[in-house]
Amino acid sequence: MTINCKGNLIDLSTPKIMGILNITPDSFYDGGSYNNESEILSQVEKMINDGATFIDVGGYSSKPNSEFVSEEEELNRILPLVQLILSKFPDVLLSIDTFRSNVAKQAINKGAVLINDISAGLLDDKMLVTVADLQVPYIMMHMKGTPQTMQSLAKYDDVVKEVMFYFSERVNAARKLGINDVIVDPGFGFAKTLEHNYEIMQKLDFFSILELPILVGISRKSMIYKLLENSAQEALNGTTVLNTIALQKGAQILRVHDVKEAQECIKIYTQLK
Repeated sequence: MTINCKGNLIDLSTPKIMGILNITPDSFYDGGSYNNESEILSQVEKMINDGATFIDVGGYSSKPNSEFVSEEEELNRILPLVQLILSKFPDVLLSIDTFRSNVAKQAINKGAVLINDISAGLLDDKMLVTVADLQVPYIMMHMKGTPQTMQSLAKYDDVVKEVMFYFSERVNAARKLGINDVIVDPGFGFAKTLEHNYEIMQKLDFFSILELPILVGISRKSMIYKLLENSAQEALNGTTVLNTIALQKGAQILRVHDVKEAQECIKIYTQLK
């Protein structure tokens, strides 16, 4: 199973890591951590050296009840960062975490290679057409509502079945427009209770029916630290446990804050496999 990132064929038969670079002041774990160019480049270099294949750049925090950010502000955060990173690391594969088609288009035109959309095109009706025109890999995540409303919508008769139906519809819409490389993300923590999150993790291998790469993003999330009664800062061990389980259940991409530890999970999992 491969994806084409502007001519770079990425083989997902060995799981890959997507390192998270949040430049939002209100991100739940690393908000405001990188305040100048030197700190940003240092963090990117560390993630690359630790084994990240992709770097995921986000300018709009999608945590529950996060503040609204205008498109202009999101562009002002992301575009200079794309240029900065690629000026120092021209071969890095940048993913853009956005649900806005214009942000996606401008970032890809600046050199990013992949779009990571928390809404699977439902928050911007031009997103799928834009991705099809750009011909870049597209990560579609499951979510209900918006970051501001999603937690009030965490109601399901059968969460796994409903998420699967959602992906069936969204993947079909993407395929009709000619989007070739689709990656699915079950959206841990997005419009889901703690119990929903663990049910999806338990049945993650069910999503292999889609015959698409699966991305798992559980790094330091509340599904870990609320269960363990600690904090995001103390949730690395729990993250490692769940990343290992996700790999065993078919995840091909781990989206994480802590790249070194995720890479160790993959090495051990690959050796066992």
